[in-house]
Amino acid sequence: MDKQPIVPEDLYRYRLVAEPAGRPGTLEVAYVVKQAVRESNDYHSRIRLAGPEAGADRPLTDGPRDSAPAWSPDGSRLAFIRQVGSQRQLWTVAADPGSEPMLAAEAAVAAGRSIVSFDWSPDGRQLVYSARVAGDELLPGERAGMSTTAAGPRGASYDRTVPRAEGAGWWDGKRPQLFLLELASGDERQLTRAPLGASDPAWSPDGSRIAYLSKAPPAGVDPDLFPFNDLFTVDLASGEPLQETDSTVLIQHFGYSRDGSELRYVGDDRIWGSGTHNRLYSVPAVGGGSVTAWSACDMQLGNYILNDVKSGPAMAGPLSAADGSVYVVATREGSAEVYRFAAGSGEPQQIGASPEQGRDVYQLALAGDGRSLLACIMDPSGPGELYRIDPASGEQLRLTGWNDELMQQRTVIKPQPLWYESEDGMRLQGWLLLPDAGGALAGSDRDESAVVARTVSAVGDPGAAVVDASAKLPLVLVIHGGPHAMYAPAYSHELQQLAAQGFAVLFVNPRGSFGYGQEQARACRGDFGGGDYRDLMTAVDAALARWETLDAGRLGVMGGSYGGLMTNWIISHTDRFRVAVSQRGISNWLSFYGTSDIGLTYTDGIAGANPWSDPQLLWERSPLAYADQVKTPTLVMHGEQDLRCPVEQSDQWYTALRRHGVTARLIRYPGAGHSFLKLGKPSLRLDALEQTNVWLHRHLTEEGRA
Repeated sequence: MDKQPIVPEDLYRYRLVAEPAGRPGTLEVAYVVKQAVRESNDYHSRIRLAGPEAGADRPLTDGPRDSAPAWSPDGSRLAFIRQVGSQRQLWTVAADPGSEPMLAAEAAVAAGRSIVSFDWSPDGRQLVYSARVAGDELLPGERAGMSTTAAGPRGASYDRTVPRAEGAGWWDGKRPQLFLLELASGDERQLTRAPLGASDPAWSPDGSRIAYLSKAPPAGVDPDLFPFNDLFTVDLASGEPLQETDSTVLIQHFGYSRDGSELRYVGDDRIWGSGTHNRLYSVPAVGGGSVTAWSACDMQLGNYILNDVKSGPAMAGPLSAADGSVYVVATREGSAEVYRFAAGSGEPQQIGASPEQGRDVYQLALAGDGRSLLACIMDPSGPGELYRIDPASGEQLRLTGWNDELMQQRTVIKPQPLWYESEDGMRLQGWLLLPDAGGALAGSDRDESAVVARTVSAVGDPGAAVVDASAKLPLVLVIHGGPHAMYAPAYSHELQQLAAQGFAVLFVNPRGSFGYGQEQARACRGDFGGGDYRDLMTAVDAALARWETLDAGRLGVMGGSYGGLMTNWIISHTDRFRVAVSQRGISNWLSFYGTSDIGLTYTDGIAGANPWSDPQLLWERSPLAYADQVKTPTLVMHGEQDLRCPVEQSDQWYTALRRHGVTARLIRYPGAGHSFLKLGKPSLRLDALEQTNVWLHRHLTEEGRA
């Protein structure tokens, strides 16, 4: 059977594997499988149980929206979160085949509480969970200094500095608190009443305390402007909370050591704002005290690879081993791999494959034997699958193969590496997807109206022309968001389907990207449109010099978020590109400052000023200031509910382009937020891919050259 090109509608065929949970005392593992469903225009997620060997697999739940599996300490029951409407409920199911799930926290459902996260007690009799509750459920003294919101006849009112958050919406006055649930009786009680909330509960190994995250800003400091959070523990006998850390780190992930004597956590001190590397820390588990920073390696801890076929929350460690060492996922030079940190030692030891393989370990957990590791791993061949890793030998066993059949039917283009040097001597990395010119669509006969009608997606339509195999290929530069993130050669649906259209696709990590050391990560801060812009232009030059099959006269540029901002900047400063696609980007730093959920810090950090310190600099670094110089046909795409890069940024950009006679189209996706291209409704994601393909074909194919 001949392999077929990857098409936008393959989005419905992927099965995304996530959230592994090792069953105690065994090598079985519960995990989540998620898929896009056309009929409901949503996602279906269910939990399955994989056996010790590949192929032994059976269902535990049937969804349709189940996630966050976690085993009881004896391995007899699995707790998980099931979303019903907008409410996230806590359920359990026995491990026996055919068992039916049971609602666990009935009082939470009755009270309308939506559960965020949870943890089992060591004896398996209780669960602690976090759920958001209104401020009026706190005692009057505990509400002191707390910002509030109120809905009245004239609408909602706020008195906190940042009352909006991407993904959560406008603040409703609720904050997470911890609740203790007795499984046998169903009784529950509120465990914390923290003025600024309590989240991510974790039970101590001896069952006497529960650790959680909260904020503790100094008196008189605005909590919304205070960048750090802290670890707290609450004593279950007395109910008294205790602050364990000293408000100097923004903590991302944490966990107890095996013996319960320490809390280990990954976080950063914000010295370079959002561009600061994470480090691994530990602190005594009771009473706080001296904080220990583990091995100081110049490597970003956590997974910062951007991709559109990953599912579930970040699960990067730290995981404590029996010998006191810690396992953490780290981002480095186009890969995310597992590293072992030994207390007081030098450089961390990588576990498993070499970075040259371009793998993306996007979730990590301990296996039920307490020794092996479980990981969801993606490589260049297709979406991620579930693996078990022996940390001593690095050997790994793949436990699932949900996407094997599909990927055997598809032509996957192997990314070709590109290392190049910036003007000021930085070593930069990128990749090129170079399609088979004889087998890819040129797009000249594609019916644009059919795209909107949802009928254009099958590459290889008998009526479609193909690129002349002897002709040079158009090149599209794709720019990632962040900027403190990283592209990797691991499989990407967006980039693979774009290359299947007949475009050579160049994706690189300019300065500002994580994965190449702290100095390079911070190098873009305060210099937007400077070195980062030149790095991208140099990448295009390097690719054209290396691959003679690329057509220097047919260049396109596209990107989302920071990539959309940079796309806007590029076409306002050069006419090299014949077409552009700007997705959910920024055009005006001055208006962005007060309308984005991160505007107050991001504008200062990336653009280098705020509206009062240097408004002229912000305007000079706004693409909108140069809209009269743009000649590049531009497709502008944005979600209408985006609170990270508000839709007004694209509205301004589109209006300015049209005002100056530029060929432009604006697409506003209703109900969509900032991450709609990766996590949004399947129909919107599919439409965005197809609209982008059509726009690029119109302006880059030979037939569209005139």
